[in-house]
Amino acid sequence: MRFSSLTSDRRASSFTDEKSKDAGAEHIDQLEVTRTESAAAAAAPIDEEAWRARERRIVRKLDMTLLPTVWTLYLFNYLDRNNIAQARLNSFEEDLSLTGNDFSVAVSILSVGYVLMQIPSNMILTKVRPSLYMPFWVCVWSCISAATAGTTSFGGLVAVRFCLGVAEAPFFPGAFYMLSCWYTKKELALRTAILYSGLVLATAFSGLLAAGIFAGLDGSMGLAGWQWLFIIEGAASFLMGLIAVFILPDFPSSTTGSGTWLFNAAERQLAIERIERDRVSDKESDHSIWYGLKLAAKDYRVWVFSIMLSANHSAYGFNNFYPSIVRGFNLGSNTITLVCTAPPYLIGALITFAMAYNSDRTNERGWHIIASMSVAIAGFVISLATLNVPARYFASFLYIAGCFTGNSLVFAWGASTTSQTPEKRACATAIINVLGQAGNIWSPYFFSAGEEPRYVKAMLLMIAFSVLSIACCALMKVVLVRANKRIKASFEGTGRTPQLYTL
Repeated sequence: MRFSSLTSDRRASSFTDEKSKDAGAEHIDQLEVTRTESAAAAAAPIDEEAWRARERRIVRKLDMTLLPTVWTLYLFNYLDRNNIAQARLNSFEEDLSLTGNDFSVAVSILSVGYVLMQIPSNMILTKVRPSLYMPFWVCVWSCISAATAGTTSFGGLVAVRFCLGVAEAPFFPGAFYMLSCWYTKKELALRTAILYSGLVLATAFSGLLAAGIFAGLDGSMGLAGWQWLFIIEGAASFLMGLIAVFILPDFPSSTTGSGTWLFNAAERQLAIERIERDRVSDKESDHSIWYGLKLAAKDYRVWVFSIMLSANHSAYGFNNFYPSIVRGFNLGSNTITLVCTAPPYLIGALITFAMAYNSDRTNERGWHIIASMSVAIAGFVISLATLNVPARYFASFLYIAGCFTGNSLVFAWGASTTSQTPEKRACATAIINVLGQAGNIWSPYFFSAGEEPRYVKAMLLMIAFSVLSIACCALMKVVLVRANKRIKASFEGTGRTPQLYTL
């Protein structure tokens, strides 16, 4: 079987014409050069092995630039969002006079701002340069997060946390959309797990960072340890946002961003074609962003994945309270408590990488998610069944690894299933993530101050939502099996092999 890296002069010309509309008249000369180079390369067809070799070269370049950049930014994204959990172990609540459910409100209000911004942001992202748009928001949220150090009341804290949610909202769905524009389905689960590991490692290292800051800077220059925590982490993410401008590529068809020096014209065309080949064989041709939103809203699978992700996030509701859970084990000082929060997240990240790698190799998602959430349920059950500290600490390894793995695979599965056009993928990704945030809005209220450290009500609710996630997953497998049968039937007698949904 023979492949061509560049299908024809006409294909290259079409690509150039489309780019010129997006990039503007100032790029016409450069695009004419691209057209000439692409047409010349098209004359030399290559076999399948050569095609794969060139694909691997593109993937290696992405793995050395795009992936580590968005991973680092996501790590800071979650550091700046989650440091409130560590601040609670310092004088945070006392300094701001927080009482009752005030802390839970401060945690959940961020998700409200997060929800409001995601869909419009992803719609905008398809029409702008991601290498400028995403770093801009990184710098904005960094300043807002650092400003938390200046709050003196519950009202000020809520206002800052809401604005932080708005500023952080564009990043994760935008980063995942960028990955899905460059990586194929068989490559995406592992890269999504790596991206998600930024969340887990941020949670792990935030405890270690907080332990060091609280021990060394608490009271320095008249500032409490929690204030230094927000200032230092905000400044670090701002610096990374500036660096990202020079490393992030734009879209495969773009002639801007780091793609101009990462890839030549032939490689950019190959990057476009391999994503086109990878789409399920029921794709649409209308590339209007509003039509993409309409397609996403009408696709019931988007809503099933939204419920699944919301259930997963609800089961992951322990995250902002995990330092408080570990404090209930009475292991020693706050420093020891914060250090002990790290190992479960580090082990969880390793397990997730292994599961995602296997998911990509086997081209299977559903059973991997079901197995992960079943492990999480086992952890919650152990936490309910005993007061033995070693057993409950071991249980936390199970539910952290299970929920984290389930979250990363659900998002990868949902995006690849709803990608008939790039515009629909952008909107569907945002909708799934937005509705999934419902779990982050209500889950902080699972944890009542009077129930620390066992949190019986919270554990029961997180078991229930884990079961809901498994049920949605099983339903989606049935739906996609039937869809694949219909696609196969439509291709019978054509001599062509269709691209099917990942199960």
